[in-house]
Amino acid sequence: MEEDFYCGCPYVKTVVNFASCHFQPRKNPIRAGRIEWEHVVPAWVLGHQRQCWQQGGRKNCTDTDPVFQMAEGDLVNLVPAIGEVNGDRSNFAYSVWTRYPTPMYGACQTIVDFKGKRVQPREEVRGRAARITLYMHETYKLNLSRQDKQLMCAWAKTYPVDDWERERNTRIVRLQGRGNPWVTEPAKLKAVCG
Repeated sequence: MEEDFYCGCPYVKTVVNFASCHFQPRKNPIRAGRIEWEHVVPAWVLGHQRQCWQQGGRKNCTDTDPVFQMAEGDLVNLVPAIGEVNGDRSNFAYSVWTRYPTPMYGACQTIVDFKGKRVQPREEVRGRAARITLYMHETYKLNLSRQDKQLMCAWAKTYPVDDWERERNTRIVRLQGRGNPWVTEPAKLKAVCG
C-alpha cells in the first residue's frame, strides 16, 4: 500500500501525489513532495538515555551501539511519511487534544502543536501507531510514561488491527525475521493494558 502514514496520500517511489489527497505544504514544498521513512518512536527516544548518545548523539549511537542500530533499523517502527510532516513531527510525542483539528496541510488530518511539542495523528493510524509504540518500548526496554501508556492502550483498543496492518506485519516478518506481536497476539493487549 503506497500511502503515507500521516495524511493518507498516495505516492509512487518517493513522489507524493498532492492532488489525490488535497495536501498542501505548510511551508516547505520541496520536502513535502517526497516520502521519507519516519520512526514512529523517534530516534531521539531510542537513544537519548543510552551512553552512546551522551557521548556523541545519534551518529555515535549509529556507529557504535548494536542495540541502537537494531532499534533504529527495526522495520516495525518505520513508516512512509510526507517529508514536511516528518520534519514537523520532529521527536514530539503523540497526543490528542481536539476532535476537530484545524488542518495545517490542506485536507490532512494530522496536526502538530509546535509550542506544546506534540502531534495528533489522523484517526486512521492511531491504532497502528499505538501498537508500534508498545512494541518498541517492550522490545528495546524504553521508558514509557504512565500517561503515554494509557493513551497507547486506549488507541490500541479503540482502533483495532486491520487487514493492511496484518499484511504489513507478514511482509516485515519475511524481511527481518520478526514482526510486531501486538498485531498478531490480541492477548498481549489485554495482559498489558487490561
